Amino acid sequence: MKPDIVIHAPTDSVGVAVVEGIEAGQDLAVWIMDTNENTSIVSKDPIPLGHKIAMVDLAEGDALIKYGHDIGKVVADTPTGHHVHVHNVKTKKW
Repeated sequence: MKPDIVIHAPTDSVGVAVVEGIEAGQDLAVWIMDTNENTSIVSKDPIPLGHKIAMVDLAEGDALIKYGHDIGKVVADTPTGHHVHVHNVKTKKW
């Protein structure tokens, strides 16, 4: 199965879109790199290539985990399946 979304570990809170044209309501194949397992998620928003999707419900203040690393903090509640980008996440560096 060709993945639409890639995550590093089951503990990642976001996945990365590796195909173009993801639309709201689409059932997406997810590849978990560490375990070489597959799962799925339904997109709630269009997700551009290279952008992130919430794999779990994210609450304001949560750490954002991508590829096993803390990459920022959530600044707006973001339910599972929604687009994660500059409108709802910020770096912790500044």
